[in-house]
This record gives sequence, structure tokens and C-alpha cells, in this order.
Amino acid sequence: MLELPLTFLQRPAASSFSKPWLLVLMHGVGSNEQDLFALSPQIPDQFHVLSLRAPRRMGPGSFAWFDFTVEPGGARTINEQQEAASRILVARAIEAASQYLGIPPERVVVGGFSQGGIMALSMLLTRPELMAAALVWHGRLLPEVLPFVAPNDALHGRRLWVSHGSHDNVIAPSHGQAIAHHFVNTPVTVSYHEFPGAHEIRPSELAQTVAWLTGLATHAGMTR
Repeated sequence: MLELPLTFLQRPAASSFSKPWLLVLMHGVGSNEQDLFALSPQIPDQFHVLSLRAPRRMGPGSFAWFDFTVEPGGARTINEQQEAASRILVARAIEAASQYLGIPPERVVVGGFSQGGIMALSMLLTRPELMAAALVWHGRLLPEVLPFVAPNDALHGRRLWVSHGSHDNVIAPSHGQAIAHHFVNTPVTVSYHEFPGAHEIRPSELAQTVAWLTGLATHAGMTR
């Protein structure tokens, strides 16, 4: 039985795939593992879907990866100790799932929405050896994580999906653009897209994300 340091939901990959992939998903602030797990019927069958619950309880069915405050000017300050602790837990979960399922890092994708997307991006930057790719829906790059970023050499071959709502009033589209800009001088292959909409994953956005995931598996020579 799969045991992880975080509560989770999972949907196994179809048994017909001899080389399945692992997709690890992380929800946003105030949500839980059921949120993004609801997308699993639309995720390609070659992916084992794992949806994690953040460790910090805010209320009934409401969790967060770390606390933050928004200053009067709009600047955000995070609880750095909580963020670091969550990154450690997520890394342990990815390693444990990868080992238990027999899915190597070159077939692992880590993603999330909003604060979960922030976590996925931070994992790619600090622990790229755990994954082949990351996907970030409506997230942002944490300046607090930059001192811990892995060297460029460790990012070779990694891929990144970043998408944002053009009218996102929670995390402005400029944050998505800043993520893409950050990777210009790295070996990471970035796919950046903006979609009409606010702080939500619209059907067209999900469809193109799924197409990207399918392309990852195809590009890697996935066999069944």
C-alpha cells in the first residue's frame, strides 16, 4: 500500500501501459486534495494521478501549503519556514510514490494550481532531479526560493507548462509572464499560454494542458 507523508487521492494508470507516468497535483489555498483530483477523468490514461493535500489546516476541508500576508501595496510576504517544510514533505511524497509505483523521475510531472502551482514551480527549481517536467496553473515565482535554486546544469531536459488567466484578479498575469522570463537563460523548455478568464482553469486551458502532457509521453517514446 502506498504510504506518503501527506494525505492524498490517487487514480492508477491504465494497466495496458508498460511504462506509465506519474502526475503529482497540488491544490490552491483553502482547498483540498479533492479539488484537482476531480480533473483526473480528463488526464491521459498513461498517467498515475496523485493529488496531495497541503499540510496546514485552515478550517474544515480547507488547507494551505504556507501562510502569507498581502501588504497594502499588494506585495506578498510568505511564512518561509512553512514553505520550506512543505517543500520537504512534497519531495518525500514524490520520492516515495515514484519508488513504490516503479515510475522513474524521467516519467514524473509535478503540477498545481495557484499556491499549488507555486509549490510545483519551486520543486522544479530546487529539486529538478525528482521530475521530468512541471506544470503551473495561475502561479507565481517565489523570490524567497531563489537562493535554493539548483544550478542550470541540473535543469537540462526539463520541461515546464505555465498558463494564466488574462483577467486573473488573484495572481496577476504579469506573474505568469515573469515565470516564463525567468527561464529564458536556462535549459528548461517552457510552454507559456494565457487564456481568457480569471483565477480558474477553463476548459480550453485544461484541454491544451492535457495535450501538452500527452506530448510529453509521446516525445519520450512511451510504449504500451
